[in-house]
Amino acid sequence: MHAQVTGRPVANSQLQPFEITTKECCQSCRSKFSGERTGGQPVQKLPLRCSNSCLTGHNILMCGPPGAGKSMLAARLPSILPPLLPQELLEVSMIQSVGGLLAGGALTDRRPFRAPHHSASMAALVGGGINARPGEVSLAHHGVLFLDELPEFQPQVLDSLRQPLETGEVAIARANRRVTYPARFQLVAAMNPCRCGRAAEPGYACKRAPNAQCMAQYQARLSGPLLDRIDLQIDVPAVSAADLMLPPPAEGSAEAAARVARARAVQQQRYAALGAAGVSTNAACPAGLVNDVAQPDAAGLKVLREAADAMRLTARGFHRVLKLARTLADLDGDTKVGRIHVAEALSYRSREVADG
Repeated sequence: MHAQVTGRPVANSQLQPFEITTKECCQSCRSKFSGERTGGQPVQKLPLRCSNSCLTGHNILMCGPPGAGKSMLAARLPSILPPLLPQELLEVSMIQSVGGLLAGGALTDRRPFRAPHHSASMAALVGGGINARPGEVSLAHHGVLFLDELPEFQPQVLDSLRQPLETGEVAIARANRRVTYPARFQLVAAMNPCRCGRAAEPGYACKRAPNAQCMAQYQARLSGPLLDRIDLQIDVPAVSAADLMLPPPAEGSAEAAARVARARAVQQQRYAALGAAGVSTNAACPAGLVNDVAQPDAAGLKVLREAADAMRLTARGFHRVLKLARTLADLDGDTKVGRIHVAEALSYRSREVADG
């Protein structure tokens, strides 16, 4: 497309470059939850440091009964996460343009939030089709991919997430070409403890099978390698009437966003000093740098070695514990990863990881 220029330039004048900031073009794109307080639940039900770690890019799986607030908490993430950096904005805009989502050329510095239905196919999730279009994992690049009712997805569809979660990109091969899209996203997943969602309730007898068996069969739909890539695996308790009548928490989205921005700034400066291109959070730290930035002290190393044997940690799990421990140390303002940080990081890997 060509634009017609009218008028004549003034002699000896210098044309100034036109600049547009994301602040100017994104005010209408802010989350409808921005500044909103979530009532007495569910934020107060989550460990504060756990939610802080989630907001600094670590993958999280929330398990709890229906109505516990898992989906509501995930929906508020875009209003709390920091805006996209200029390079991130460029990458996200390019992917959205290829995917046909950049309506009218409008830009937004809000991090993507994608929430596909559990009936989504593998092509919809990782990309594909005749034209090798980007899937949900690429459309969530530098943002959040929220998978609600995680065990309801087809197992082979979930396992297709393993490569992008590890490498931050996804390759789509066709007969005459091969396309690689970036897919550096944060996985936020939610699930019920069983198919009916009530097996963990005291005094409830599941009609399908004994409660423990019902829960085990349902959760077995998640493969060990997928769980091994999730740093935070937490239980969200049910909401009681007393919880609903609690006053709103003192901290709303604006305050939480400022806290997250400070934590991310520390990590961003760390990796910039190390010359790690494209890395701005501990969650995205490559394996080759983990020992340099997250080496625990002697007491922490002892705890980690003992837990590695007792919990049968894989090499991937070992590194993910270290990266999460580094984030917890950052939240405490500590330059060194200590025993308490390692122990807390291990406590969030509570679900059994099966071999596979």
